[in-house]
Amino acid sequence: MRILEEYSVVRQNEEIELRYFYRITKSQYCGFDAYGVEVERKDYKGLTKIKEEKDNIEFVSTQRHKVKQIVMNLCKYEVSPIHLVDILGEFVDEHAYEFDMELSKEAQLI
Repeated sequence: MRILEEYSVVRQNEEIELRYFYRITKSQYCGFDAYGVEVERKDYKGLTKIKEEKDNIEFVSTQRHKVKQIVMNLCKYEVSPIHLVDILGEFVDEHAYEFDMELSKEAQLI
């Protein structure tokens, strides 16, 4: 898995600074490109990191522009890593056919 793009949001919450990172990732799936999402949150009190959470979905879509739009919305609404699967689960399920279509294309080329 390789990170292609990263967006960040920083929020101050009383004494704690919350840093969110939203990333578009790229992996190989059966020989073709697949794009995913990684979300990370790091909490700091002063200069000391006090908490870190990270989650990802490696295979979201075969179309980078769809994943970019998703990442931009996650960033806009400051979605936490702990909610990533809840929010994207249905989208990923509905778009699993994209991977089947790519596999069919590969089979036709053979």
